[in-house]
Amino acid sequence: VKGAMLSRIANDLEIEEYLFLSRGESKSEGKSRQLILANAFEALIGAIYLDQGYKVTTEFINKYIIIHLKQIIENKLFLDPKSHLQELAQEQKSVTPVYKVLSEHGPDHNKSFTVGCYLNNDLIGEGSGSSKQTAENAAASNTLEHWTEVKSQEQNLNH
Repeated sequence: VKGAMLSRIANDLEIEEYLFLSRGESKSEGKSRQLILANAFEALIGAIYLDQGYKVTTEFINKYIIIHLKQIIENKLFLDPKSHLQELAQEQKSVTPVYKVLSEHGPDHNKSFTVGCYLNNDLIGEGSGSSKQTAENAAASNTLEHWTEVKSQEQNLNH
């Protein structure tokens, strides 16, 4: 399930009230905040599994995630951009996307990364973020947007 959905569920459960965050993290908003909540929710599921076992974990997942299944499927909230791009690239081009860090900026405690997404050694999209993972997802999103534009142009040429 995508981080946006997990963070929304975590927000509904008020998980944030139980997190010890640095001042910077507690002030963060947007995607950074979503990532913190989604990661905390995933950690909670892992902790439940380690402490209570498979059965209790399954009950928890059914109660808090599966009830959103229709919305998750309709909005494709089960695919993060990297997974979605990988499926498309392998299905339509028989290649796997490769991500490379193009640049890093800022001090160690506040780095910004720019990552390129390559298909067959061709740079197709770029993305930036406060972590390599976030930048890779942004690059995948950018590539997916480009992919959609190319597909619609190809369809227009064929009609």
